[in-house]
Amino acid sequence: MNEADREMARNERDASLERFSAVRPSHEIERIHTASSTSTDSSEGSGAQRDAVMRRMSTQRDLERHPTVLSRIQTAKSQHAGTIGRSLTGKSRESRRPLPEMGLGKPYPPPLPAQEEYVVEFTGPDDPLHAQNWPMKKKILTATMLGYTTLVSAFTSSIFSTATREIAAQYHVSTEVGLLGLSLYVLGFALGPTFWAPLSELRGRRLPIVISMFGFSIFQVAVAAAKDLQTIFLCRFWGGIFGACPLAVVAAVFSDMFDNRTRGLAITVFSMTVFTGPLLAPFIGGFIVESYLGWRWTEWLVAIMGFVAFFLDFFFLEETYPPVILIAKAAELRRRTKNWGIHAKQEEIEIDFRELINKNFSRPMRLLFTEPIVLLLSIYMAFIYGLLYLFLTAYPIVFQQIHGMSGGVGGLPYFGMIIGMISAGIYIVLTQPSYNRKLIANNGVPVPEWRVPPIIIGGLSFAGGLFWFGWSGYKKDIHWIVPTLSGLLTGFGLLSIFLQALNYLVDAYLMFAASAIAGNTFLRSLAGAGFPLFSQYMFKALGVNWAGTLLGCVALCLVPIPVCFYIFGERIRRKSAFAPTKPLEPVSEEEETAGGVVVQEKTRTDENV
Repeated sequence: MNEADREMARNERDASLERFSAVRPSHEIERIHTASSTSTDSSEGSGAQRDAVMRRMSTQRDLERHPTVLSRIQTAKSQHAGTIGRSLTGKSRESRRPLPEMGLGKPYPPPLPAQEEYVVEFTGPDDPLHAQNWPMKKKILTATMLGYTTLVSAFTSSIFSTATREIAAQYHVSTEVGLLGLSLYVLGFALGPTFWAPLSELRGRRLPIVISMFGFSIFQVAVAAAKDLQTIFLCRFWGGIFGACPLAVVAAVFSDMFDNRTRGLAITVFSMTVFTGPLLAPFIGGFIVESYLGWRWTEWLVAIMGFVAFFLDFFFLEETYPPVILIAKAAELRRRTKNWGIHAKQEEIEIDFRELINKNFSRPMRLLFTEPIVLLLSIYMAFIYGLLYLFLTAYPIVFQQIHGMSGGVGGLPYFGMIIGMISAGIYIVLTQPSYNRKLIANNGVPVPEWRVPPIIIGGLSFAGGLFWFGWSGYKKDIHWIVPTLSGLLTGFGLLSIFLQALNYLVDAYLMFAASAIAGNTFLRSLAGAGFPLFSQYMFKALGVNWAGTLLGCVALCLVPIPVCFYIFGERIRRKSAFAPTKPLEPVSEEEETAGGVVVQEKTRTDENV
């Protein structure tokens, strides 16, 4: 077996042992298999406990076998293993320091009897504490609030581009140096998730979102009030690191709240806020810069928007991460019962710094540079993402310099791309029923290559939009609406490629999907930071028509990547050291009742996202 298969076997073995633990009515939050639970399962096999097991087995197994519970267990384990690791799987970390004394001559107390009895659980798949069981109205309000939070972060990334000329003139530098404020912010997107993603798995979703939006807003105030250029650049960089949190964590919140039937729509809408945010900012920033307010009010505006998001999240956002919800439940039970042994499984986690580095940096880099699927798709997506920010300098050249529009009016043609993205979102939602039918026909096992056709269609659309933009925007004689309409194709292609390529990585790498996406995010954020720096030189040297042709040809040359994966993807994955390849076979009823077997039947659905 390759590394992915070994990881899958460990997950399934742990899930099997957890399901047949003597005292666990539900395993909604089983994140890791601890030394204490292992020793309890293996050593406390007394006759009395076995009798207790048999008395509870009939009702307990109904809950344990509930498909919703099993699906949530696998989701929780996949998310946790991808960011924090598998701490406490066999033994606690060894310490060279002597064991502290109890004090006042007290002896060490005996271990808790039947320790698993003290672990707090959900009452079942319909427990109202679980975010997936919230009323739909509450889910929609939470999703709207977090969508706004994400929009603020994405919006801030590009609004600075409207002020680069004024900043360059004020501080006597070139416009390329002024663009560093945009590039450094996007560079923060590359580094921020390596901190925020593990924190969201350890302390829940709410804490990092609230902290990040406060820090984000403070740094935007600092940019607006900065007295020198280096302060602007440093604060933009740190603003990007804090602003990366919603991009990394909000999708996980949606995964916590929505089940398979509604998650696809929710994630699609979330992705549209991520990609439309940078395109909404230029016309707003353009009007502000042209007015008496000046460029600093582009930053005061996003600071105000950031503080609004902070206060909304601070007062109204509730925790959605199941393990942290159970921590709060355990704290209330301890306080009201005075039984200080009650705890949640998440509280048993020991953080291993070496494993954190491996999960969040070392392994993503290994996947990025050793896995052909991850590398080639990341190159493709980096090119697409880089062009998203390159358009922030290309559109002003066409609509402001060639067609003579003002900064504010010249930002309105971005709505062509926004409409194209909305069309792509609708297209992907309409293809979901067909995908679900294939999934049901294949016994719930997704085939990653099912995700590829929209990527191919989007790739052709994106390349066509680039040719259209180049040859319709290079001279004033062609009406401005013609290059504006090219955004319909580029916007459609951009979102189609991005959404389905990310889904392909998730389906292909399963429990290593977090690492694959982390490597992908790192590379594409570097492209997003670098592309705007050379775009003006390219368009001046080649002209809009030939620069558009060059970019269109590169986009066209990248289309065979998804075509290749559609045809040969399965063969490539079989040679991978990380993509799971072992067959999934159902386990017999007799094997299940034994209580110690590796469960081989596993439902792999979009829940793994």
